Amino acid sequence: MSDSTAEVCILDPALEKVKPTAIVIFGATGDLTHRKIVPAFYHLMKNGRLPDGCVIIGFARRPKSDVEFRAELREAVGQFSHTKPINEAAWNKLAARMYYHQGDLETPADYASLEAKLRTLPESKSYQRNYLFYLATAPTYFGAIAENLSKAGLAPDENSSDVRRLIVEKPFGENLSSARALNKNMHRFFPENTIYRIDHYLGKETVQNLMYFRFGNSIYEPLWNRRYIDHVQITVAERVGVEARGGYYDGAGASRDMLQNHLLQLLTTIAMEPPASLEAESIHDEKVKVLKSIPILSPEKTLQRSARAQYGAGDFDGKSYVAYRSEPKVSPTSLTETYVALKLEVDNWRWSGVPFYLRTGKSLTKQFTEINIVFNRPPSVLFAAVAGAQLRRNCLRMRIQPNEGIHLNFNAKVPGRSQIQLVDMDFRYREDFGSYLPEAYETLMVDALAGESTLFTRHDEVEQAWKLVDSLRDAWASENLKALPTYPCGTMGPLEADDLLSKDGRYWLPVTDD
Repeated sequence: MSDSTAEVCILDPALEKVKPTAIVIFGATGDLTHRKIVPAFYHLMKNGRLPDGCVIIGFARRPKSDVEFRAELREAVGQFSHTKPINEAAWNKLAARMYYHQGDLETPADYASLEAKLRTLPESKSYQRNYLFYLATAPTYFGAIAENLSKAGLAPDENSSDVRRLIVEKPFGENLSSARALNKNMHRFFPENTIYRIDHYLGKETVQNLMYFRFGNSIYEPLWNRRYIDHVQITVAERVGVEARGGYYDGAGASRDMLQNHLLQLLTTIAMEPPASLEAESIHDEKVKVLKSIPILSPEKTLQRSARAQYGAGDFDGKSYVAYRSEPKVSPTSLTETYVALKLEVDNWRWSGVPFYLRTGKSLTKQFTEINIVFNRPPSVLFAAVAGAQLRRNCLRMRIQPNEGIHLNFNAKVPGRSQIQLVDMDFRYREDFGSYLPEAYETLMVDALAGESTLFTRHDEVEQAWKLVDSLRDAWASENLKALPTYPCGTMGPLEADDLLSKDGRYWLPVTDD
C-alpha cells in the first residue's frame, strides 16, 4: 500500500463545490467525535478529499491544550479507523489543522471568544468566514447552540456570501411536538437550507445506490409496483445490546432510535416516485409524499400490525448476556422496547395493497441491514409435477451492510433432474468496485461542506416520520402492560414478530451470510 497522503483516487463532483471551511465540533471530547467524526476527516485527508484551507476546532468544556486534543484524537483514529495501519503522513497533515477551544455550551461569552479565535487562526485568510458547525451533543443543547452562535455573529447573514451551516445529529426531537418546537427554535437563527440533519444510513454507498438502481435501469422500474410485488421486508438487525448506552436508550427504545429515522428512510427510498431531478428538494418532496401516503390507523389496528419485545438473557458465541432489564442504567421495570416489527402500507396508486414489513432489534443473531423485494408467485400449473403445488417466489435482496451487494434469485431447472431450484444472480460491491467503500460519515461531511443536502433529512420529513411513530407509541401506551414479551439474546426476535407475517400467509426470509 502506498504511503502517500492520497491512497485512493475518488472522483467526487461535490468536492468542486467545497470551499475552505472552518469546522467547529461541539461536543468534541465525546464518543461520537472519537468513533465517527474525526476518523471520517482522517479518511478524507488520506484520500485527498479534504481541501487545503479546511481546519477543525473542537469545542468542549474540559480544559485541554491543542497538543492534548490532537493526541487524544490520534488514539481514537488508531482505534476506530476502518483501514489499518494509520497513514502517519495523512494524520500529521490533519492534526496540524486541528485546534481546541474550551467553552460551555450555554455560556454566550464562550461563543464570543470562539468567534475571535476563528478570525485569528493561521488559516483564517484561507477559510475567511466560511463555517460549518457540527452539533455532536445531546439534542437538548441544539437550540441554545444555535442562539449563542447567532449572538456571537456566527449565524447566516442574508446580506453576506459567507457560508454558515449547521449539522445536527439524531435524535431530532423525541416526538412530533418536540421536533416541531426544535425546528421552530432553530429556524429563528438558521434558515432551513443551512441545517443538515444527519441520518448516517443515507450516507452509505449501498443506500445511495438504491435510487440509481431503481431509476437507472429500465428492466426494474416497470416491475416496481403492486402488480408484480407481493410485499417488501426491511431489516436493520444489531448484534450488540445497549452496552453503555442504557441511560439514553431506556428513554428512546427501538422505535425512536431506529424506526423513526433509519427504517423509514429506507422505506421512502424504496417506495418514492421518480423525482423531477436529482436536486435535493425534488428528492425530499417525493420522500415526504410517501410518508404522507402511509395511513395513521386506529390504536386497535396498530396493535394488530405491530410487535415489540425486550431481549432476555441468553448465551451465544460462547458468552453469556444479561437481559435488557438487568443492563446498567436501565430500569428493572422498564417497558422500553429493544425490538420492534411493524406492518405498514403506502396507500397510493403504485403501492396500494402491498405490505411493507419493517423490523429492527438489538442482541439479534447477527448484524446486518437489508431490503427484500418479494415478487408475486408465478402460476405453477405448468410445473406442478416438479415443483409441487407452488413455485418459489422471486426475491430481489439488497444488502446494505455488511457484504454489500444486490442479489436476484429465480427458479431454474436442476441439471439432470426434473426439479426446480432457486438460484442467485449476484452483484457484490467489493468485487466490482474494489475493496474501499467510503464510510457514511465521509460522504456526509463532504456533502455538508459542499452544500449538498440530498443525503440529509428535511424538516417536514422528520415531522411526518414522528407522526407515524407517535401513533405507534400511543397505541402501545393504551395496552397498560406491566412487562413486554422477551426473546433470547442471539435469536432473530420474538415469536410475535413471526406471527405478524404468518397471519398474512408470509414469513421473514432466512438470514444469509451474504
